Amino acid sequence: MATDLSDYESGKHFKGDYREALETLQKRLAHIQYAHIVHRRRAIIAFEGWDAAGKGGIIRRLTAQWDPRYFEVWPIGAPTPEEKAHHFLWRFWQRLPPLHNISVFDRTWYGRVAVERVEGYASEAEWRRGYDEINAFEAQQIDTGTTLIKIFVHVTQEEQDARLRDRLSHPWKRWKTGLDDFRNRARRADYLDAYAEMFARTDTEKAPWIVIDGNNKKAARIAALTAIADRLEACVPMQPPELPPEVVKVARAALGDWD
Repeated sequence: MATDLSDYESGKHFKGDYREALETLQKRLAHIQYAHIVHRRRAIIAFEGWDAAGKGGIIRRLTAQWDPRYFEVWPIGAPTPEEKAHHFLWRFWQRLPPLHNISVFDRTWYGRVAVERVEGYASEAEWRRGYDEINAFEAQQIDTGTTLIKIFVHVTQEEQDARLRDRLSHPWKRWKTGLDDFRNRARRADYLDAYAEMFARTDTEKAPWIVIDGNNKKAARIAALTAIADRLEACVPMQPPELPPEVVKVARAALGDWD
């Protein structure tokens, strides 16, 4: 079924105690990360969406209680000269998670069929070929045991403009905004066309897209974290392993009973 971004524009407020819901989710996500560590699983969480849609805020709250030794956040910008000398997926292969780790991508390989398509950084032949290359890349990760979650955060033009104005009016937020934001804003119709084809070509059974209505930040954070937690839990055993008998023996000798 085709994805229509206009279906994700209600901006409904979160009903309930936001702080309590967030703390509950973050505790749940901490347990999920522990499960990935002890069961030697790996996962990729890929974020796409409009500028100022709230991806960074979601990622900060997603990782707030995670052990920093076992996850990495990769902010993806323009490729370096070295990266341009390789296939466009090469730089993402370098950032794939090892066992018992989670990699979070703040923008992804979908730049090939979005910004590179719209701005002319890739030829038409390159970005058209990109759909099959991306699907194959994602299938490889899943087939080798990696959980892949793809999140797209959507906001309306009006909400995006309000957030851009807010950034410009706050001296310590201005660094978040540059010429690229306004160049992309001016070509919103072209990006909508690119995203429509992106969803149609890459929303696969193995790697479906999850679209988040980002027009209310609190509701978007809870929705995104819930979706991520649900998907991660479904792909990793959530039962903690038993202590090895030799550890139990030594621990009891040193500490006595702890139950």
